[in-house]
Amino acid sequence: MPMRITRRTTVLATGALLAGVLGACGAPASPNSGGDTAKAGADAPDKPSKAVVLNVLDVAGNLQLTQGMIDDFVKQHPDVISKVTYSKAPAPDLVGKIKAQQGAGRVDIGLVLTGTDGLSAGSEQGLWQDLLPKYKDRLSNMDTYQEPAAKMQELAGNVGVTVTYYPSGPLLEYMPDKVANPPTSAEELLAYAKANPGKFEYARPANSGPGRTFMMGLPYILGDTDPMDPIKGWDKTWAYLKDLGQYIDTYQSGTTATMKDLGNGTVNMVASTTGWDINPRVLGTVPESAKVTTMKGFHWVTDAHYAVVPKGASADQQSAVLQLIQFMLTKEQQAKAYDDGYFYPGPAVKDVDISMAPQKSQDAIKKFGRPEYDALIESNPKEVPLDNKAMVAAFDKWDREIGGSKVKK
Repeated sequence: MPMRITRRTTVLATGALLAGVLGACGAPASPNSGGDTAKAGADAPDKPSKAVVLNVLDVAGNLQLTQGMIDDFVKQHPDVISKVTYSKAPAPDLVGKIKAQQGAGRVDIGLVLTGTDGLSAGSEQGLWQDLLPKYKDRLSNMDTYQEPAAKMQELAGNVGVTVTYYPSGPLLEYMPDKVANPPTSAEELLAYAKANPGKFEYARPANSGPGRTFMMGLPYILGDTDPMDPIKGWDKTWAYLKDLGQYIDTYQSGTTATMKDLGNGTVNMVASTTGWDINPRVLGTVPESAKVTTMKGFHWVTDAHYAVVPKGASADQQSAVLQLIQFMLTKEQQAKAYDDGYFYPGPAVKDVDISMAPQKSQDAIKKFGRPEYDALIESNPKEVPLDNKAMVAAFDKWDREIGGSKVKK
C-alpha cells in the first residue's frame, strides 16, 4: 500500500522563481468560478447569498485529518456549502498555482490547507487574504487552542488559522535488530554515522517535515547561541551538519522515501517525528518493530497545519470558509484529527482526548502509538519553528552548503 503522506514540502524556492517570472500580482476583483455573486475583495457576509461550491486545495496531507470534518459540515449545512471538490498538489506547486489564478483574475480555490512552508511562501508573496482580526468574532473557537497551538497561530499572522497541531520532533527512528545501541546524544549520532556510513538518513529540509525539524532542533541540542537565527546563531549546527554529511551518501527529496529506505533495509536509522513514526507503521511501510529515541538536550519543535484563503476568493466563499473553520475547531470535530497517528496527537484545541476519536483511530493509536510519547510531550520544552524569513534563509544555506548537491532527483 503506497504511503499516503505527502506533507509539508516547501514552496519557497519555487515561489521565488515564479515571482520573478510572473511578477507581483494584486488580488483580482472578479468573482470566482463557483458562481458566487459576491465580488472578491468585498467584506464577507454572515452567510453566503447562496450555497457555494467550495474548491479545497491540500498541499500538506491535511485532508487525512480534516476531510471528515469538512464532509460533516456540508451534510449539516447544505445552505452554506452545496458541494466540495478536493484536490491535492505538491507544496512546491502552490505559489505558482495560486499566482496563475490571481493573475488571470479568476480564483477558483476558496480554501488552501497548508503547512508552515506554504503558509510562509504565500505570505512572502502576499497571496493570502487577511482573516484576522477582522473576522475574529466568527472564529471564537480559536480561544480554545492548546498553548503550543496558540503559539503556532502567532506564526500565521493575520492570514492563516491553525486547524491541527502536533509537537513533531526531532526523533531518531531506528530498527533495533540493526542498531543495538541507539544514539542518545548528537555526539553519539555522529559517531554512529561515521562507523556506519550511508546508514543514517534525513531528507532535504526544504521538502521534509522531519528533515527540517531535525535541522531546527539541533541548535537546542548543541547549545547554539540563537536557535531562532540560522545565519548568525547556528555556528555549531552548521558545523555539525557538515561533519554528519560526510557519512550520508544521498539526501532524499522527501520523507516518504526515507521511510521506505528504513523499511527495506537501505538505511538503519532516519530522522523522524511522532506522526512519521506512527503512521508509516500503521500503513506497513515501516515494520511495527521500529523504535524511536531522542538526543540529550532535546526540545520539541512544534508544527501545525493552517487554513488560508487566497486573495481573489469571493466574499461568499470567504463567508462559507469562516463558518467551516469555526466548525472544524469544535472538540467533536477536532477528535477526528487523531486519524491514524499521521499528525499525532493532532487536535489543536484543549481537552480532546483519544477516547473522543473515531474507533478506527483509537485502535490504530492503541496498537502503534507509544506510551512514552505522553511523558516526552509533557516533560520537554516546546519551541516554535523559525519564522518565514529565517526558514527561507535556513533552507537556502542548507541547499548551498550542506546537501543540495547530494539530493536524490
